Amino acid sequence: MSGAPLPSSFDGDEDFFSESRWQKFSRRLKEDPLIPLGMALTTWALISATRSMRAGDHARTNIMFRRRIYAQGFTVAAMAVGGMYWKEDRDKRKEFDKLQLEKQRTAKRDAWLRELEARDEEEKMLKAKRERRRAMLKEKKEAAEAEELATAVAKGTEVQQVEVVEKKSVVESNEQKGVLAAAKELLWKRN
Repeated sequence: MSGAPLPSSFDGDEDFFSESRWQKFSRRLKEDPLIPLGMALTTWALISATRSMRAGDHARTNIMFRRRIYAQGFTVAAMAVGGMYWKEDRDKRKEFDKLQLEKQRTAKRDAWLRELEARDEEEKMLKAKRERRRAMLKEKKEAAEAEELATAVAKGTEVQQVEVVEKKSVVESNEQKGVLAAAKELLWKRN
């Protein structure tokens, strides 16, 4: 069974789901008009009782206090009957509010994930750009070394390069003999 609320008489009414405080107050006033009536009667009875007490009319004061009790009883009964009558719609409203909250959480999480994915893509692009730059610099360096070598060969400094190659080969061949023997050989060649 899905978690969606059951259909309500307010399903087509978008104002029901996105209402301000004043709209909610006016809707509740229309749903339970007897509660404000009972509150007004209670207030009227209290004000009348207070005036009659100041005037010294004890009989009228007692009558007004009884009317206050009746008005309060009427208000409580109206609240109970209205609560039972509108219970289903209030339950549906609570379910809707939970779904809205869950949708907001999901939207927030999805936005956060999209942001992370965008940052990850951006990081990957930056890494690729750095790697291309490094490869390009390496190619330029190799090309410059090759050009230097070509100009050195053209000028006749080929002998120095051959000596380097010969030194490497001597060291490599001496590694096979042993480190001590290679060191002795190098010292004898210097002198």
